[in-house]
Amino acid sequence: MTDHATDTFVAHRNLLFTVAYEMLGSAADAEDVLQETWMRWVKVDLERVQDPRAYLVRITTRQALNRLRSMTRRKEAYVGQWLPEPLLTAPDVAEDVELSESLSMALMCVLETLSPTERAVFVLREVFDVDYDEIAAAVEKSPDAVRQIAHRARRHVDARRPRRTASASETRAAVESFRLALETGDLQGLLDVLAPDVVLVSDGGGIKQAAMRPVVTADKVARFIFGGIAKFAVSFTSEPTVVNGSPALVLHVNGEMDGVLAVQVEDGRISGMYYVRNPEKLTRVGAETRLTLEPGGPGPGVG
Repeated sequence: MTDHATDTFVAHRNLLFTVAYEMLGSAADAEDVLQETWMRWVKVDLERVQDPRAYLVRITTRQALNRLRSMTRRKEAYVGQWLPEPLLTAPDVAEDVELSESLSMALMCVLETLSPTERAVFVLREVFDVDYDEIAAAVEKSPDAVRQIAHRARRHVDARRPRRTASASETRAAVESFRLALETGDLQGLLDVLAPDVVLVSDGGGIKQAAMRPVVTADKVARFIFGGIAKFAVSFTSEPTVVNGSPALVLHVNGEMDGVLAVQVEDGRISGMYYVRNPEKLTRVGAETRLTLEPGGPGPGVG
């Protein structure tokens, strides 16, 4: 029975990790949730489980909700701006519009503005297409209450998400223009690729220096970037990558990795910049994390 439980869990592991990560924005916390899910799963009488996927998603959701509530207190004490932990993903994820949009740093930041229950309901319904009755069981609410929560969360997210999701090729082109301007010191080239009302959010976690508040407008963002390079007399290089399903950059300062820059692109220009410098959040950019909306093949060990 334990072998069957293990096989079933491993078959759904990537899906469960994706659910937990989208609810939490932290790979480390998502891994802890999966460990807690596993410990509960092996105690279940599998003969009474009609739908293993739904049952596992339910356990994962409940554990993620518990952790999300405790994370809220941690974030209140966080130094500076808090950004989700970036994940290195396979290039083909960028071509999966539904998955890449749900994983985008821009949407993940919007999800941070929801209550824990609203976030759980939104993720399960809008991203994973879980039916209302199953969501109700997972969050311990009535189906009618879940419908109201889903409507409220969807309205909140729609008011803050981009009007149109940029394609992977559009984002890649904007990232490349930014990279060239950065490495050549081309101020006008940088201004040309930034939207007039661009917002830069940087996360140093109190470990590395970062702006305590978002930097807004193209002129201020450009001065912030080039001013920092000049002030500290550093050498910048960048490496194209795919983070959270979208083209991004790994930035190096004086030859050492400094952080990961993810962007939001609208109408061919960068409207949002998310720069994670906190080294505690950069542990997942050295190897690909497998994410999925459906059950798939074996993932990392269950621990």
